[in-house]
Amino acid sequence: MKAILTSLAVATAVAVPAHAATTTEAAQVKIERYAPNADVSALTDTQVASILNAIHSQDSHGERSSIVESLLRQYQ
Repeated sequence: MKAILTSLAVATAVAVPAHAATTTEAAQVKIERYAPNADVSALTDTQVASILNAIHSQDSHGERSSIVESLLRQYQ
């Protein structure tokens, strides 16, 4: 029983960083669609979230690109 719980704890500890990396990579891909030269590596989680909110808005593609580029300029 202890071995099962230990294995589960180790699996959970390993899975969380992997999920975070996948999420970060997915966000980077989305942001780069609207701002191809974006350096997402220096952004905080909050900044990435605000950019993703702009990307998921109901505005046109051009407006979203403009907002994303504007936010990136503000954050750097």
